[in-house]
Amino acid sequence: MYAVGQVKMVGSEMRQGDGSVHVKGNGEIGGFVLWQKNPGLWYLELVVSGFKVSAGSDGKVAWNQSSSQPSHANKGPPRPLRRLFQGIDPRSTALLFLDALCIGEKNVEGEACFVLKIEASSSTLKSQSSPNTELVHHTVWGYFSQRTGLLIKFEDTKLVRMKAARAGNDSAFWETTMESSIGDYKYIEGLNIAHGGKTCVTLHRYGAAQNHKRRIEESWRIEEIGFNICGLSMDCFLPPADLKREQEGGLEPGIG
Repeated sequence: MYAVGQVKMVGSEMRQGDGSVHVKGNGEIGGFVLWQKNPGLWYLELVVSGFKVSAGSDGKVAWNQSSSQPSHANKGPPRPLRRLFQGIDPRSTALLFLDALCIGEKNVEGEACFVLKIEASSSTLKSQSSPNTELVHHTVWGYFSQRTGLLIKFEDTKLVRMKAARAGNDSAFWETTMESSIGDYKYIEGLNIAHGGKTCVTLHRYGAAQNHKRRIEESWRIEEIGFNICGLSMDCFLPPADLKREQEGGLEPGIG
């Protein structure tokens, strides 16, 4: 499949302290294009105000790069792109919550929803950790309408410990919390696909005598989507040339 969409992003500065943070300004407008062959084969390009971010997975390694940073691989086995869970790919959403636990019910934007929760296993946490970082926990919640079965809200929180470079120093922690509201479902070739939503991200760094927070908000809208695309070969999902050379040379790539 492919999807073309528009995004608007606005953020706050990195602020010190435990208090709440608020975004300011009118934000920046951009767009994205997403290609997918199956949950393990995908490629994304996002451009906002001339700043470009690309990411992809060839089924063996997931990677990302930006116009200001070199490409680097993500630790552990490839996993689906988070944006696919925003109502764009119902199959990826179903697979993600296949073994989830129903923890209750909640009203979300006027919809009575079942709440499903899934936690990353210890083996998954270990596979995504590195000598310098430890993934402490990763939890995902999905809020599904009891009336339609559609995903209305998606949340996840991830905590990463940055190990101290010297013995005796305190570790630093990065906690990332994301909350997506999903809606404007429309049928495309028999599939009910979300065409709009909003995501709020809070980044919290603490420990090592630091305590900082930042908040980013993104609103997005799908402008065009299609399935069964002809000519979508494996070449569309190859990692960047510099990352491929690192893999072939047996070098350990950077960790995203």
